[in-house]
Amino acid sequence: MPELQINTTQNVIINYTAAGAGERLLAFIIDMVIKVGYLMILGGIFDVFENMDEWSQIGINTILSLPVVFYTLIQELYLDGQTLGKKALSIRVVKIDGYQASLTDYVIRWFFRIVDVYILGLGFFFVAFSKKSQRIGDIVAGTSVISLKNNIKMSHTILENLKDGFVPTYPSVIKLSDNDARIIKNTFLVAKEANDFKTLIKLRNKIVEVAEIKENRHSNDIVFIDTVLKDYNYYTQDM
Repeated sequence: MPELQINTTQNVIINYTAAGAGERLLAFIIDMVIKVGYLMILGGIFDVFENMDEWSQIGINTILSLPVVFYTLIQELYLDGQTLGKKALSIRVVKIDGYQASLTDYVIRWFFRIVDVYILGLGFFFVAFSKKSQRIGDIVAGTSVISLKNNIKMSHTILENLKDGFVPTYPSVIKLSDNDARIIKNTFLVAKEANDFKTLIKLRNKIVEVAEIKENRHSNDIVFIDTVLKDYNYYTQDM
């Protein structure tokens, strides 16, 4: 599966595994089964209205069918980029610029399903061969679908191995949030591996600013950031 690089609003590049065409197709099938099941239940309900006039039946059928029409749009909007099918496959819609997908983005994706799936059927072809695993609706909306099933190792999380008797250096790191710590660690690992010293300096300065660190006891950027991450884990592990 291709990797999807998302440049967040903090100018931090995070790598995700893009959901493959097979995963997205299976999620689509699961959602279709749910919608067909709902319509079959409605079939029994419709029989109750057989004695009504034709226009009344059309009106009731139309109203009861709206959840199927707007199934994907409503679920992605309120389930943070997921439908029941996507949840089952552990995949999710994200913006490729790092921003939270908006109502407009979800509407665009939903509208282009007409072309991607129901008319031309080009969506899965685009997903299989595009660099960012995007269907036409994704390209227009600036979104893609990522897999949430990545193998997570300690080095990929905010967790750190702390030795027995560890003594923290910077108490004010508790001003950071889990999201701050995650961004710091992701940036730190990438910059350290690439010997990107400019990024390390910027990261250090940002940490000092946000955490309001008054006394800086480490001159080496790598040692400083590594210490901050360990300190953060020390103070938050029992919270």
